[in-house]
Order: sequence, then structure tokens, then C-alpha cells
Amino acid sequence: MARTIATNTEVARAELIEFLRPRHRAILMTTRRDGRPQSSPNTCGVDPEGRIVISSYPERAKVANIRRDPRVTLCVLSDEWNGPWVQVDGVAEVIDLPDAVEPLVEYFRCISGEHPDWDEYRQAMRDQGKCLIRVTIESWGPLATGGFPARLA
Repeated sequence: MARTIATNTEVARAELIEFLRPRHRAILMTTRRDGRPQSSPNTCGVDPEGRIVISSYPERAKVANIRRDPRVTLCVLSDEWNGPWVQVDGVAEVIDLPDAVEPLVEYFRCISGEHPDWDEYRQAMRDQGKCLIRVTIESWGPLATGGFPARLA
């Protein structure tokens, strides 16, 4: 059986955004008060300006961590476990209600398309007290796949 060779493909920002848009699974890493990392799985999207967006709640640890230290790292994964992934580093901001409502609409659109009742969705976001995390991408690693080093092929 042929061995799968690990890959690392450097990409420009436009290629990175193209890679990110269809991928909606990410591990978000923030920094705890004691300096250790805190990680959480999230559904994410890419807004029209090329920022990564995540819906959350103000009382979540990741939100408190971002408010204290906005530097974040995300590992954006493919749907298939062995698919390509990328690490993205950036600066996050938390947008609270009422300012979060329209960005949450855009978040839904970039992941799921059009909602059958936008007024209902907006009200649900208000009722749930949601907030939006928006990450401005500063740097990124190569698009990567797992596997064996080429020397073992």
C-alpha cells in the first residue's frame, strides 16, 4: 500500500481565503489569564472582508480571554479528518448586541446561505444574547496535510 506523503503548501492571502471559505470547522485558541492556552471547537465562516467570524455568547471563556488579550490562533480543519488544514493567527474583536445583529446575519449567510425568515433569525440572536467574534487575519502557515515524511515514501 502506498504511503501518503505529508504536504505543506505556501499560499498568498487570496488563496488562503479561497481555502477557508468552504471550511466551517475550527479550533480557536485564546490565552487564559495565567498565560496557558484555552482551545474550543467552533463553527466559523469568512465574511466579505476576509475576516474569520464565529458566533458565541458573552459569558464564554474564549470571549473573556479575547477581551483581555485579542491575539488568537485558529486551526481551520476540513470536514474529512485527514483533509487539509491551516493555522491562522490574528487579532480578534468581540461585537456585542445590538451591534452584533447584522454581523450575525452575515455570519449565517457565509456558512448556510439565506435564512427563510431574517426577522425571526435576528430576534433569536437578540433573545439568545449572542455576540460575534471577528478575527482579522495577520499571518498563516502553509496549507497542510498529514502523512509520512517524503524520505519514507
